[in-house]
Formats: sequence, structure tokens, C-alpha cells
Amino acid sequence: MSLKINELCVNCDVCEPACPNRAISQGETIYVIDPSRCTECVGHYDEPQCVVVCPVECIDPDPGHPESHEQLLAKLLRLKQEGIPREPPA
Repeated sequence: MSLKINELCVNCDVCEPACPNRAISQGETIYVIDPSRCTECVGHYDEPQCVVVCPVECIDPDPGHPESHEQLLAKLLRLKQEGIPREPPA
């Protein structure tokens, strides 16, 4: 399931650079997560990095986009073919 940033977001700018799939961008009032790019960091990290770095805990599972682990891996493969994921820092 992709993730969603809720209204508690304070626009602190720490989640956007943490996302290896470039799924996070500035919305009209708060940051937003593109569900077509969010893999919950499957294939990159053990935990979603946006959730790890968020100081106000405003990132929740998005019930509008339920996905299995296998579906998230397939999405990652598609993104890699498009050249989207960033390499994790060493």
C-alpha cells in the first residue's frame, strides 16, 4: 500500500529528499505522495524512509491504494526500467 501525508504536515522538507523513488513533492498546501511511485521503500530499505525521518509522524498508509509486497516489488521494477529510483546513499 502506498503512503499518504496527512494534514499534520508542517512542510519541514525532510521527507522529499529521503524518498528513493521521487514519489514526494510539494502540493498546494502540504507535501504529497504519488501512489504510482511509492513502494514504501520496498527494495531499498526495511522501513519507509519518509516515515523514519518525519518529525511529526504525519505519514500514514493510504487505504485508497492497497498493494501487496509483490505488487510493490513489481512497481519498483517498473520504476527501475524508467530510471526513476535513486541509488541509496552508501
